[in-house]
Amino acid sequence: MGSNIYSDDFKRDAVAQITERGYPVREVSDRLGVSAYSLYAWKKKFSKSASGDATNDAEIRRLKRELARVTEERDILKKGRH
Repeated sequence: MGSNIYSDDFKRDAVAQITERGYPVREVSDRLGVSAYSLYAWKKKFSKSASGDATNDAEIRRLKRELARVTEERDILKKGRH
């Protein structure tokens, strides 16, 4: 019944206060006026999508390293022509 009261953005922000900023669940619960049970449920729900984000972040880091390597190789080849 009460699950549709808060938007997903609100829920994600509340979870971020716990997981990223390190605030205790009780403090966030009191400050936002939601139950600790709700915060734990939201954390469980949104941590599944966060694991996909971690995979994406790893892929982005790998691609950036590869881009840096290829750029360096290109620059070396350009210098060899002069």
